[in-house]
Amino acid sequence: MRWKLPPKIKIYEALGTLGDGRLEISGNSAKVRSSSGNKFYSVAYDPKANAITSNDNSSYWVGYLGYPAIAFLLSKGVIDYKPKFAEALGGIPWKEVNTKFKNDFEKTEGYIKDVLKKKDIDVGRFSEEIEKIYGEIKKLKLNKLGITPKPPAGY
Repeated sequence: MRWKLPPKIKIYEALGTLGDGRLEISGNSAKVRSSSGNKFYSVAYDPKANAITSNDNSSYWVGYLGYPAIAFLLSKGVIDYKPKFAEALGGIPWKEVNTKFKNDFEKTEGYIKDVLKKKDIDVGRFSEEIEKIYGEIKKLKLNKLGITPKPPAGY
């Protein structure tokens, strides 16, 4: 069974995860600390089976590839990315931002682009990078690795 494609905002979150250094990799698995710092998500990857799993809320409840799995794929070089964009997205309290905009990803995206402009990031190039990463995710056609574990509880 294949993963659904994520909303593009999940790529932003994945880059933010890398910018914050919230990913601890061990071989083909990882622990990813949430932006609030109160939860850890688990990621497991089997390159031979072209399969990955993550126990974040999006992956478990909605069935699309969540930001922890995307962050893992970026960090392992499965998907190429420009580190300057990850650095620019560091320090963003994603849970607070998503809650503020009631998970309206379009509003969240607008807010984040405003944050990037204030950091003198070329939003056009940033958007091109997001499209490139999204295209790579699409090409991978990743399978689900086993049963998606239930997410951790808490904020």
